[in-house]
Amino acid sequence: MTLGNGTSDGTIRWGILGTGFIAGLQTQDLKENGFTVQAVGSRSLDSSKAFAEQYGVATAHGSYEDLVADPMVDVVYIATPHPFHLANALLALNAGKHVLVEKAFTINAREAQEIVDLAESNGLVALEAMWTRFLPHMIRIREIIQAGTIGEVRKVVASHNQSLPKDPAHRLNDPALGGGALLDLGIYPISFAFDVLGTPSVVRASATMTATGVDGQTAAIFEYAGGQQALVDCEMDAAGANRAVVIGTEGWIDIESVWYNPVPFTVYALDGSVVERFDQPVKSRGMQYQAAELERLIRSGSTAGTILPPSESVAIMAAMDEIRRQIGLWYAADAVDSESAGVSEGAAK
Repeated sequence: MTLGNGTSDGTIRWGILGTGFIAGLQTQDLKENGFTVQAVGSRSLDSSKAFAEQYGVATAHGSYEDLVADPMVDVVYIATPHPFHLANALLALNAGKHVLVEKAFTINAREAQEIVDLAESNGLVALEAMWTRFLPHMIRIREIIQAGTIGEVRKVVASHNQSLPKDPAHRLNDPALGGGALLDLGIYPISFAFDVLGTPSVVRASATMTATGVDGQTAAIFEYAGGQQALVDCEMDAAGANRAVVIGTEGWIDIESVWYNPVPFTVYALDGSVVERFDQPVKSRGMQYQAAELERLIRSGSTAGTILPPSESVAIMAAMDEIRRQIGLWYAADAVDSESAGVSEGAAK
C-alpha cells in the first residue's frame, strides 16, 4: 500500500518524461522514499542515459514514444516546459499510462480540459504536480480551517517572488516556451487561494511586462460571492520573503518563508496569542507526497481525489487565462481557441 507519510511499497512503476532540473528533483524524492523509478525518456538518448546513470534508473529511452510504450511503466511524470504538457500527457494517456503533470498543468484551460477528459474517459489518473497541496503543513492548515479555529476565512495573502535568469533566451523569458512569472511562480499563490477559498467570482489583475513580451511581475485580486478576497502576486526579477497568511474572523495563520515548501506555521488568536505552532520535519524535498497521492488514487480505482481534483486544475487554468487576458499576455496555444476560458471581470464563470 501507499502510506500516508509519502512512501511507497514500490509496486507501481514510474517513468520520467524529460530530464531537466525539476525531473531530477522529483526522481530523487521518489528514489529516497521507496518508489520504483523504472525508466526515463528524453528526445536525446545520451541525455536519457546520463539521467538514468545519475539517479539509478533501470531503463533509458531515446524518445518519449518509447517511454510511454514501455510495458514496465505504469505512471508517467511529465517534466517538460508548459507548452509541451498537452502533447506529452495525451501521448502517455493514449498509451494507457496514468500521468503526473508538472504545474502549471497546461498553457490554458482548454488544454487542461482536454487532458482531464481523456484521462477520465480512459479510467486513468491525471494529477497536477502542485506538490505544495500534499505537504503535511498544508494538510494541517486545511484541518484547522475546517475546524473553525480561526473563524470564517476572510482573506488569503500569498506571494512568490524570485530573482531568476535575465537572459532573454532563457525559457522563463521566452513566450514560445510559456515564459513569464505567472505560469512558473504565480501558479503557487493562485493554487493556494483556490485551495482555501475556491473559485473566485471576479478576477482583477495588473502586470509589468518584460522586453520579451512576458510578465515580469503580476498581481491579482480574487473576489468571492461572500465578500472574501485573495491577494496574490508573483515576480521573477526580484526576490522577496515569500510568506503567506490566512486571515479569519477569530484569528490568522502565518506561514513562514518559503511558505510553499515544507515549513513551520503559527496559528494566532485575535489577541495575538499562539493557538498552535506546527513544525513537522519532512524527509527529502517533499515532492514524494504528490506521488503517494497518485498511487493512492490508482489503488483505490479513483480518477479524482479531494485535495486537488482535475476539475480544480482546469478552474485554476481558467483563472490564469483571465489574468493573462487582462494583462495582455498571449501564447501561441491560445490561437487555437480565441474565446476566453476564464472568469470574466465582474461576472461569475
